[in-house]
Amino acid sequence: MRRTNEGEALTSLMLETFRLNGALLASGNQLTKPFGLTSARWQVLGPIAEEILTVAQIARRMGLARQGVQRIVNDLESLGLIVLKPNLDHKRAPLVALTETGKEVMAEVDKVQAVWVNKLADGLSERQIKQALKVIETVREGIE
Repeated sequence: MRRTNEGEALTSLMLETFRLNGALLASGNQLTKPFGLTSARWQVLGPIAEEILTVAQIARRMGLARQGVQRIVNDLESLGLIVLKPNLDHKRAPLVALTETGKEVMAEVDKVQAVWVNKLADGLSERQIKQALKVIETVREGIE
């Protein structure tokens, strides 16, 4: 069976998304390196900067493997950026929260990321970006 024109276009979008992911990870590594982070660590810190979560919840929200998130959580704990707290709802699934140091690091990373992303957004309209976001969300939801 051949792809439809829409199928061809979506395949091109998917391939470009893979390339974008690689570029984002490389850029994220450069942005966060001065703070002792990597893109993977930053990706795990992001959701817990907003709310306290379990490892499984972080993994689901970020589309990552739970085991990989657990490894990174262990690293972040040893660096003093997060703390594991008792979870009254599930004794074997502690809650992951930022320490004061973790909050300070994330605030600094956010400042650097704002400069970087604002430069990247130069020349794009908010409307264009929101349209692209909607397409990507729709494809992800279809896959899930």
